[in-house]
Amino acid sequence: MKPYFINKGHQLSSTHLYLNEPLPQLHDFDWLIVMGGPMEVSDKLHYPWMSKEKSLIKSSIESGKIVLGICLGAQFIADALGSKVYKNSYREIGWFPINVAKQLDNTIFQGIFPQGIEVFHWHGETFGIPASGILVASSEACQNQGFIVENRIVGLQFHLETTLGSAKALIENCRNELDGSKFVQNEKDILEKEKRFLPINKLMIAVLKRLETNCAQ
Repeated sequence: MKPYFINKGHQLSSTHLYLNEPLPQLHDFDWLIVMGGPMEVSDKLHYPWMSKEKSLIKSSIESGKIVLGICLGAQFIADALGSKVYKNSYREIGWFPINVAKQLDNTIFQGIFPQGIEVFHWHGETFGIPASGILVASSEACQNQGFIVENRIVGLQFHLETTLGSAKALIENCRNELDGSKFVQNEKDILEKEKRFLPINKLMIAVLKRLETNCAQ
């Protein structure tokens, strides 16, 4: 995602909460992008910074900003919007197709997701679709793969931003989650086809363009 915003001339900032870096103020940004992590939304006792992050997400939503969440970030957004976040029936790691929801045609994402496209997954939890939210897609392992609210609040359970390099880093740091269960692929299956990453990265850019275009209107 970073090259897209840089090429557009936008300023970027990031906050590493695990390093106790301070969160930005609402007037400091136009978009809030919340990324993933190995923790769970309910882990606030182990990660005290979660309460502050949740508060920022809720304030950003209420102030009308564009808010995009990936995986854990999507779960945080769902939680901020009053939806339940819970353990999925299956851990889902690797390349699996998604079935795009028909109701997505009523949003800015109309026609953007190819039906049945294989995307990259790495999660064990899922979320309920927020009130007034529209389902993005489902997979065999996970019913709720994403949502969009008011054409500006987006949560995606799957990872369109993943590159070969970041997938290798995930495996290196979270190899213990490759448990061989029904919807968990092994390292070889995840990494062997480098060209798989190109279509999802292009799709990530398309998502950002649609959000930016809607913001400009």
